[in-house]
Amino acid sequence: MNIQKFLVSGIVGGIVSFFMGWLVYGIVLMNYMNQHPGTAGNINRTEMVWWALILGNLFSGLTFSYIWNKWANITTIAAGTMGGAVLGLLLSLSYDLTMYGTSTILSLNAICADVIGSIVLNAVVGAAVGWANSWGNKS
Repeated sequence: MNIQKFLVSGIVGGIVSFFMGWLVYGIVLMNYMNQHPGTAGNINRTEMVWWALILGNLFSGLTFSYIWNKWANITTIAAGTMGGAVLGLLLSLSYDLTMYGTSTILSLNAICADVIGSIVLNAVVGAAVGWANSWGNKS
């Protein structure tokens, strides 16, 4: 695996993940998610922990980059979009249903919104990583 390509596309993916997360969860779904909490209620932080948010998004981009570069050889926007959408669906259902089964953090309505948001967010991150992987490829 090309380490430089892994790091560059991972950083690109992390940046896209950060801004897509802000768009999807901070703007588009924010009110809906706040109106459909689990019974735990009042669990949102009043101030974000920026270092953790930034590192979480960076590791998300690096995860996509590792999978795309090591196993899937994804170097196009189209393949990255499809792969990202599928991973978004599978991972969000995995996490959300496990959390629903073990905690009161999410409601079923919030899970549905989160799965849709995750598909969109991860499709765009996957596309960005696929696009970044194409840099320097000879046509």
